[in-house]
Amino acid sequence: MQLGTRWATGTQPPASVPAELRPAIADLEARGLSGHWTLTWLEGRPLAELDAGWEVLLDAAGEVVSRPFQD
Repeated sequence: MQLGTRWATGTQPPASVPAELRPAIADLEARGLSGHWTLTWLEGRPLAELDAGWEVLLDAAGEVVSRPFQD
């Protein structure tokens, strides 16, 4: 895993957040979810986790997935 960055909801995501993830992140924030995002890289793919219990990631096929945390 490669560590990325953190930022608060309602603020501009850092430039290191891939463009593919940005619409899904904005959608979750528009639902009223708040907290802090953490961007990491797992197996070379970006993973943005919101501490309110959601994650936005690129799956192995390159599709954006937005879902509650998986146990």
